[in-house]
Amino acid sequence: MPANLSTSIDIDAPPARVWAIVSDLKRMAEWSPSTAKVIVRGGEIKHGATMMNINRMGLKVWPTQSKVTAYEPERRIAFKIRENHSTWIYELEPTADGGTRLTETRDVSNDTTKLSKVLIDKVLGGEPTFEAHLMTGMKQTLAKIKSEAETA
Repeated sequence: MPANLSTSIDIDAPPARVWAIVSDLKRMAEWSPSTAKVIVRGGEIKHGATMMNINRMGLKVWPTQSKVTAYEPERRIAFKIRENHSTWIYELEPTADGGTRLTETRDVSNDTTKLSKVLIDKVLGGEPTFEAHLMTGMKQTLAKIKSEAETA
């Protein structure tokens, strides 16, 4: 079974500023090396919004569809991927110094689909390689969000 992945970063910016960045999922390709494009259907990001995502790993590119499953301003945004049942979560927690701890999680507690497992094994280098790629990308994503929030 695939592993849940999670990483956090402390940002020297208030939750409102970090939320303004993180909740703008249309901009995800600016931060995530695994995302080429996000198209929000209907334009507005809110609970229940649906998205078309173009994902990438090196030269490999594939589409997925997702739905926003949590939208709590300045606290949490999450979206579930239809094709593999993973949920991606961004949680914001105020820190004592007025900053924000931002945590990104890939939750696969309910497992993934058989098709996803086959594609990861046959096309994306196997589960350990794919998860290492995701973790590296998650850390890069948070670092870019931190940089933007601290220079805004």
